[in-house]
Amino acid sequence: MQIFAGSSNQPLAKKIAKTTKSTFGKIDLSRFSNGEARVFVQEKRVKEKVAVVQSLSLPTDEHLIEYVLLCDALARMGAQDITAVMPWIGYSLQDKVFRKGEPLSAKAVAQIIQVSKAKRVITLDLHNRAILGFFDIPVIDLSARSLFIKYFRRSVNKKTFVVAPDEGAVKNSTSFAMDLGASIVYMDKKRNLTSGKVDIIGMSRSVKGNDIIIIDDIISTGSTLIETAKALKHAGARSIRVAVTHHLHVPGVQGKLDKSPIDVFVTTDTIANNNKSPKLVVLSVADLIGEELRY
Repeated sequence: MQIFAGSSNQPLAKKIAKTTKSTFGKIDLSRFSNGEARVFVQEKRVKEKVAVVQSLSLPTDEHLIEYVLLCDALARMGAQDITAVMPWIGYSLQDKVFRKGEPLSAKAVAQIIQVSKAKRVITLDLHNRAILGFFDIPVIDLSARSLFIKYFRRSVNKKTFVVAPDEGAVKNSTSFAMDLGASIVYMDKKRNLTSGKVDIIGMSRSVKGNDIIIIDDIISTGSTLIETAKALKHAGARSIRVAVTHHLHVPGVQGKLDKSPIDVFVTTDTIANNNKSPKLVVLSVADLIGEELRY
């Protein structure tokens, strides 16, 4: 197998190539003077079986087009079995139509991905598993849960609580707490629509003096998470650690997290970043993806 990568996450692609003992294909990625993407595969020969690694992160539209052109170039060079490795699928948050006149963006992007000659897609922690139904090709939705369990397990004790910050997080948080061997706390909170402040109006047990873990799949602006952390600290939590699979690295967000009551922010390398925050811990998903590619 050969591993090829667009410009969105080459560090992860190189790790995947290493863990699968695959060659890392040479590509020249540039732009024409009019701004159009220019993709040139520099390998003399391309194997029948290849994987294309490309997260649809910022700038999302550019990375999507780059991916499509790369797949087309590889198919023209003889690749017959293309696996699209998209650790983060952009537009996956737009999985519903709320107003007449809006597109079903997640489905439209799914259609673009699967007409690019890929036979399957590997991704992680889809925001809504209903998105799987938008594809006509197989989609393998891996999970970073095992990475987070391994990371937190070494520090779990009787003072460790996993907090489900709202009703939507109850199922996932409860399951994570059971796997971790920690206690679960359910929060009922209300947001002031004027000030944005989050007030806790109910909690299944006191968090005073306890170490809190919050787990989620995506962080974009971070506003709700930060307000929740403030409320937990106000309620007496000793420490707050957060685990999120996809840190979208929206400009300015990491700075807000650094100033927040969150003590440790654990994420993965599904999306490349250059943040050097002392609060940020990045776990690699390369082995998870590599194991699936070897299967």
